[in-house]
Amino acid sequence: MYQEKFQNFENVESLAGKAWEHAVALDVLNATNIKDCSIHCFHYQQMLELFFKHLLETKSEFGAFSRTHKLQKLLEELIAYTAFRTDKSKYIMALQVITVCAEEYRYNFLIDCSGYKQSVEICNELLTELLDF
Repeated sequence: MYQEKFQNFENVESLAGKAWEHAVALDVLNATNIKDCSIHCFHYQQMLELFFKHLLETKSEFGAFSRTHKLQKLLEELIAYTAFRTDKSKYIMALQVITVCAEEYRYNFLIDCSGYKQSVEICNELLTELLDF
């Protein structure tokens, strides 16, 4: 599913190409029976982060992005520095949940998989908007 969404960036040597690699990893994980969803969250967060940064690098007048890993901050930068427009209030909380879950993965904490999956459903809508942009 995610690999198809990022198909235009397959093996491209850019941040979007790296996002595609995480999309491939997500599809592989979706085909397994892993109970702990934290590794999925890590790859999902990385896919979004790299794609946000790709859009900031290629579509903003500055051609730059901040070093933050916080997805909600990257969305705010994207809205401020590019022509991308969306109702950010719809996505901020879900982006924060995914950021926190990915941080907890790095420290080997168990995460709330049902809350994470709800956030993914919301962020998948944003992902569609971003890919159309």
